[in-house]
Amino acid sequence: MVTPSPSPGGVATGDAAKPAPASRVPFTLPIARLRPGRFQPRTVFEEKDGLVDSVRQFGLLQPILVRPLADEPDAYEIVAGERRWRAAQKAQLHEVPVVVRSLDDIDALQLALIENLQRTDLSPIDEATGYRRLIEQFHQTQEEVAETMGRSRPHIANTLRLLDLPEEVRSMVQRHELSAGHARTLLSFADPTAMAVRTIKEKLSVRELERLAAGEKPGHKAGKVRKGARPSDGTKTADTKALERRVEEALGLKASLVLRGLAEQSVLTLEIRDYDQLDLVVERLTRR
Repeated sequence: MVTPSPSPGGVATGDAAKPAPASRVPFTLPIARLRPGRFQPRTVFEEKDGLVDSVRQFGLLQPILVRPLADEPDAYEIVAGERRWRAAQKAQLHEVPVVVRSLDDIDALQLALIENLQRTDLSPIDEATGYRRLIEQFHQTQEEVAETMGRSRPHIANTLRLLDLPEEVRSMVQRHELSAGHARTLLSFADPTAMAVRTIKEKLSVRELERLAAGEKPGHKAGKVRKGARPSDGTKTADTKALERRVEEALGLKASLVLRGLAEQSVLTLEIRDYDQLDLVVERLTRR
């Protein structure tokens, strides 16, 4: 077998362009040789006409990460980049750039989760299912999952709890009819399904749903005490704790909100492990 020479830029072309079993150099492969990933956490792929148009005009600007398939010598399993592969198919491309790496199953699942979490918003249900696979199938602890994913331990635990919701409610979350905040609050109700239907019908906010869970009516306001104000004994109010939870859920980091001075001046503290995690937080805060 003759190994093709990479074209300028490290990309080989043509049907004979089969990369070595493991290579960090991009090669071009026929699109028909790629298979969907068995550990792809995403179950819903939204149609992105803009992505298809871009791929049709410019091709794939970033290679797809794949690994060799033991039972198909000429085929490769997609580890990261399935959305781009699907877009390439719709754009009727015949070849796509790939990077081949030898990865075991746990590495494949972890990389697929990380790519989806960093690139675009992954459904909270798909995210929870991925975490559960790491725990049940690969025997990882919640602490190990949190460290690998760059999330806080409470975020992992709270996300996993979403799998306790009835299937109908989980489907509502998958369809973006309910947010992750809504879903977590629904766990407090005896009949989450009925309350989920009411939430959608009445367009209840997470805040209003939390008040219903606490036995208050939507729109209820507690006197003239400012939101999050500390009681006289120095403990945090339910409002302050709820705000902390919302920050933790949005960023996946341990958060502490402390009121300082007069009025509503406050200090928000985030526990950030390293600069990579800091970069991820900045990206989320500045995302448009």
